[in-house]
Amino acid sequence: MSDEAAAPAKKKGGKMKKIIFFVILPLILIGGGVGAGVFAAGKLTSHASGPKLDPNRPKLVLKEGESGPVDLAPGQQPNPAIYKSTYVPMDQPFTSNLRDTDGYLQLGVGVSTLYDQKVTDHLKDSDMPIRAAVLEVLAQQSAETLNTPQGKAALRQQLKLAINRVLEQREGFGGIDDVYFTSFIIQ
Repeated sequence: MSDEAAAPAKKKGGKMKKIIFFVILPLILIGGGVGAGVFAAGKLTSHASGPKLDPNRPKLVLKEGESGPVDLAPGQQPNPAIYKSTYVPMDQPFTSNLRDTDGYLQLGVGVSTLYDQKVTDHLKDSDMPIRAAVLEVLAQQSAETLNTPQGKAALRQQLKLAINRVLEQREGFGGIDDVYFTSFIIQ
């Protein structure tokens, strides 16, 4: 009789072990994995210090006697009054057919940046893709539009965006603040 009473107790213990092994233990492991993943992704870290910036990112160059931050968060625009501009001419002029006409545009371009030598190095390293992007923008222009001051200003803005887009894709950082025409010929 004592053997019969012990047998049902073992079955209950066996069910409890199965519940722990197949239900509770996996839940603990899954919860731990989720917690570790969230921690590794940085979701539980303090945001008081602001967004993390790449330490190899180009730095702003202050004008003599000025003070201010040399690294801004993405999306923040630097104040050109306190930072030094560096002007970089593009080595060769650009020649492109104009849209809907037999005419063409020959354009000399220079750019400016408020950032350090890294941006100018990136410009030289990415010369060919930048030239291709500039030529794509030029091919979309019409002579009538480019003969107006507003058309020239719009072209400068389009070129700035195209050059920064190439630099961001290739180098992870744009940094071009303005585009200037060093020559401008429409025929």
